[in-house]
Amino acid sequence: MNALDTVFSALADPTRRAILSMLLEDDMAVTDVAEPFQMSLAAISKHLSVLADAGLITQEKRGRVKWCKLEPDALRAASVWMQGFGQFDPVDLDAFEAFLVDQKLTDTPGS
Repeated sequence: MNALDTVFSALADPTRRAILSMLLEDDMAVTDVAEPFQMSLAAISKHLSVLADAGLITQEKRGRVKWCKLEPDALRAASVWMQGFGQFDPVDLDAFEAFLVDQKLTDTPGS
């Protein structure tokens, strides 16, 4: 799977989009990311791995705690690809943030 496929695949899941929405506000510990979801920590860790593999987040160990950070520039390749069709404007990261916030309000964690 190429990098673009990986990004679109990662964004296809509502749980992963909800996680990205949460990370818009600030870096979060993995346990804090998992808290609102009705799934195991192992399942959340798999979602985080998919997001990290796509470059949408980075994970860093600080002491005993693993932290997650949003990497919005990872969407640049997807934006360039969509612009090639001439029907899409460049990705407006503010608009993307608004979309993620809206998803956070409309998606139910654990769905």
